[in-house]
Amino acid sequence: MNEIEPSIDYLPFDMLTSSKLKSIIYPNMFKNYYWSDDFSPQYYIAQAKAGFIAVTENYRGIELLIPEIQYDYAILHFDNLHISKKVKRLIKKRDLKLEISGNLDEVFKGINRYHKNSWFTPKYLKTLYKTQKVDNNFKVISAVIRENNQAIAGEIGYIIGSTYTSLSGFSSKEKGYKNYGTAQLVLLAKYLEENGFSFWNLGQSYMDYKLRLGAKIYSREEFLKIWEENKKNIDNLYI
Repeated sequence: MNEIEPSIDYLPFDMLTSSKLKSIIYPNMFKNYYWSDDFSPQYYIAQAKAGFIAVTENYRGIELLIPEIQYDYAILHFDNLHISKKVKRLIKKRDLKLEISGNLDEVFKGINRYHKNSWFTPKYLKTLYKTQKVDNNFKVISAVIRENNQAIAGEIGYIIGSTYTSLSGFSSKEKGYKNYGTAQLVLLAKYLEENGFSFWNLGQSYMDYKLRLGAKIYSREEFLKIWEENKKNIDNLYI
């Protein structure tokens, strides 16, 4: 197979590590999605380090990886973090704590419980686990807040250098847990700031909650500039 459809091109591994990435892929503002059938941890890490954020898609019964080099990105610099009074009260009243770990299973189950037909599939999860022993400058984590030993909100993302990128998350829809999803985001932002991260890559910019959190929209060109500057910076991280 050479393409899914005319608008989505195949993205080979060697393209991710060649000069063609900067001369052909990055400047092409007519394309953002690409595809691959390579779920190896090496491929996943390479596309992530190149600034892509990958999801999955089923095409004619075949699960494919769909790396996206976005047209623009929602980026949170921590001095822009906005915390509403409601969320401040909730965190203080419930004494909410954030748990960071490499155990992805609980959040994966929550994502698929609350999001029907999620792109976050078992095959994708398996690839994320495999990345953990491949590259010291790539780490996948889960971030969870819980109450009564139950995970109420959480997400999965990855660390590259002094950057953190969100992949997907969930928040309980049960009565009584309003604003817990936002509380998880706020606590994670504070955690990243305290541990020396440069910024939080929240990915696609069209979701209002990211802007309410304080994220700013960066064009692809603007994003790639700060991405290159920070993806190798690991000196001050304690994760």
